[in-house]
Amino acid sequence: MTSFTLHGIPVSRGIAIGRAHLLAPAALDVQHYLIADDQVEAEVSRLQSAIAAVHAELQTIWNELPQDAPAELGAFIDVHALILSDPMISEMPLDIIRSRYYNAEWALVTQIEELSAQFEEIEDPYLRERRADIQQVGERVLKVLTGSANLLPKSDGSEGSASMIVVAHDISPADMLQFRNRAFNGFITDVGGQNSHTAIVARSLDIPATVGVSNASELIVQGDWLIIDGDAGVVVVDPTPVVLDQYREKQARQVRERKKLGKLKKTPSLTLDGTPITLLANIEFPDDCAHAMDAGAHGIGLFRSEFLFMGRTGHANKLPSEDEQFESYKRAVIAMKGRPVTIRTLDIGADKPLDFAEQTALNPALGLRAIRFCLSEPQMFLTQLRAILRASAFGPVKLLVPMLAHAFEIDQTLLMIGQAKAQLREEKIKFDPELPVGAMIEIPAAALTLPLFIKRMDFLSLGTNDLIQYTLAIDRVDHEVAHLYNPLHPAVLYLLSSTIAIAAKAGVPISVCGEMAGDTNMTRLLLGMGLREFSMHPSQLLSVKNEILNSDLTVLEPVTKKITRIFEPKAINEAVEKLRTL
Repeated sequence: MTSFTLHGIPVSRGIAIGRAHLLAPAALDVQHYLIADDQVEAEVSRLQSAIAAVHAELQTIWNELPQDAPAELGAFIDVHALILSDPMISEMPLDIIRSRYYNAEWALVTQIEELSAQFEEIEDPYLRERRADIQQVGERVLKVLTGSANLLPKSDGSEGSASMIVVAHDISPADMLQFRNRAFNGFITDVGGQNSHTAIVARSLDIPATVGVSNASELIVQGDWLIIDGDAGVVVVDPTPVVLDQYREKQARQVRERKKLGKLKKTPSLTLDGTPITLLANIEFPDDCAHAMDAGAHGIGLFRSEFLFMGRTGHANKLPSEDEQFESYKRAVIAMKGRPVTIRTLDIGADKPLDFAEQTALNPALGLRAIRFCLSEPQMFLTQLRAILRASAFGPVKLLVPMLAHAFEIDQTLLMIGQAKAQLREEKIKFDPELPVGAMIEIPAAALTLPLFIKRMDFLSLGTNDLIQYTLAIDRVDHEVAHLYNPLHPAVLYLLSSTIAIAAKAGVPISVCGEMAGDTNMTRLLLGMGLREFSMHPSQLLSVKNEILNSDLTVLEPVTKKITRIFEPKAINEAVEKLRTL
């Protein structure tokens, strides 16, 4: 067979080499037939039994999670269990059977497709990827209904089975968990993006993966030799012996480099000229703190609190209570053993519905979201502020507010924090009265009016993902315009460099918590701009530290200053590439 190359989205670094093992999907293309009136309750019972069986299956997977499993895995199983419990999945298909006389498979697929269509309209990248979770849950129930199953063969010690690469239309986190004791060292999917659960799991498990490789499961044949280049998002099918040798050499080099990085955990984070750099971790759940500590993080630079609020449709009360939030924040604070934990207030809104059935706004990215949503729901916001303040009694906590753009928004937020403090004092509940309050700079208007923020806030955090998106007026998950998303656009570099410089001059701490912070291609550029705090996924921390240890600020700063004055894209790219060699 002739060798060929496929391109997808790189979501987890590294190289995997092995034989293709194709997983056939539990096709949503099922048998469609009408049932007789006297068969309705039997068909309802059949679907209810299948749903109960999947509940039991998910519980078994949860119970068998190894102690060292990444926290994300358990959380994703919980998400699937919540989706399965939601009336939209557990009851609506039963109504379809009773009212339309569809067979169980047809009724389930009808409802799954309707829900999927609703999620396709959501603009937020994280939530749009949740459509895949609904489909994965549906497929799991269909497998029980049809008696099919997807399991990887166990390794028999041979070269082929010891290094299998899974190729599928999509892979659910639950299926990935079942693969953990089998021959599996990488995966390729037809669908998915940077924010899909499969991508997040791949990063947390450190498994080479490429997603969004259109038609990969149709073009790749069972047993084909494959190479996954997770750094480039490239899949080589049936590589020539020369290419195979080149990648094996590259793979061995990466293994050696990772072992070296592991030795840096306890090395002080200093540049060559002796400047200390703070390295923080981004987390979604309290259990993620263990990975942050293991990577040597100096603290948590971003705790995304919205994960406590999402996927709760099955709960009697859709919003987490003050005590539930408090316990979650407290766990993170205690787990970090005296290192600071920065908790971002709820970043949710029209584009991040708290309910599957909620309608989205016409242009949610520019609508009622983040702090705008919180200020429109004062009781909900006050509950969260009280929970965060209560957690501050157990260790250093910083409060971070997203999407601020106006002075009155800052003032209203600070007034509400003051109100929460007054309530706690009245109830004689302990908290840190000096808890620092910071703002995310992710709207160009905020970056261009920084004195407003410096006057009122204790610290700042650059959210580069949204800042780039808003500056360039593009949705980076829209395939039609994704190629326009460019962190090195001169306008973006101007906003970044000026924001960092103004904050430094005013003596206000500033960090970067977006994707740029964990991108080693950007580390020296940010250092040269004057950045001294980086916050990223724990898995990226040691690679960034390695860049820092080999950087000399006395060399980087004058060169970076020149880069921020360049406007030609080609010249900027060449200058940044050269910066990496200094």
